[in-house]
Amino acid sequence: MEALEFESVSRLAVDYVEGILQPTPTCDTWDQIWSFQARPDDLLISTYPKAEQGTTWTQEIVDLIQNGGDVNQSLRAPTHERFPFIEWIIPSLGSGLEQANAMTSPRTLKTHLPFHLLPPSFLEENCKMIYVARNPKDNMVSYYHFHRMNRNLPAPGTWEEYFESFLAGKVCWGSWYDHVKGWWQAKDQHRILYLFYEAMKENPKHEIQKLAEFIGKSLDDKVLDKIVHHTSFSVMKQNPMANYSSIPNEFMNQLISPFMRKGVVGDWKNHFTVAQNERFDDDYRKNMADTTLSLHFRFS
Repeated sequence: MEALEFESVSRLAVDYVEGILQPTPTCDTWDQIWSFQARPDDLLISTYPKAEQGTTWTQEIVDLIQNGGDVNQSLRAPTHERFPFIEWIIPSLGSGLEQANAMTSPRTLKTHLPFHLLPPSFLEENCKMIYVARNPKDNMVSYYHFHRMNRNLPAPGTWEEYFESFLAGKVCWGSWYDHVKGWWQAKDQHRILYLFYEAMKENPKHEIQKLAEFIGKSLDDKVLDKIVHHTSFSVMKQNPMANYSSIPNEFMNQLISPFMRKGVVGDWKNHFTVAQNERFDDDYRKNMADTTLSLHFRFS
């Protein structure tokens, strides 16, 4: 019943910022977002939306690294309060921009913005930035289910309709291809650590060590193992400070689809038809022909 009632609730409208689809509250305050003043010790975490738990996972890992593995410290507040989402505004819940401006340094911030729309102060202040990419087939599936449960995004339509929208880049935050390639091209000119979700799943301890070194923290094996455990999907899914259960159902209805859904590699195989898979592969080859980034994604 709650799911049916949720479908009848109005959703935020969307519009374009520099050709990229965004919820209208973001569009309406774009000048302030673009003018956001980063600080030299800011750490920014960026992903394409719903790189399935990639954003939240990385935030939780970074928090524990910064706290030396102190789990209680990471339970101090929900994820969205610990990490201001700089371009996100939900009229009745607040503004990530205001939250970030009110926060004392050092700040760890979150964005889904493509690199070319990143507020220039992050580059001017030479901030450290972490980017996490996920293979686009799984990313598409995860983002589809996120649209279903999140009234602050447009209704996705049917899976078939959403498949077409995603391929065309007509979803919030734009084309997956442009997003991952833009950050990839920027990584050698700026202080960007570029990670892959699949590598994090395959060898989390190694990737957490890489993150710690980038942040400038030295952690022993015991602390690394503790962070691996507390940031595992099964533990985070039950953690009310990480699973977004504190967000009211009227905004994110987890009865429709959990915020932390599966956290596996290859779930796209449960959604793509043979024809969709062939079409996607063809589209992928065309769009990724001009980048070495394509070598990092496997769909087997």
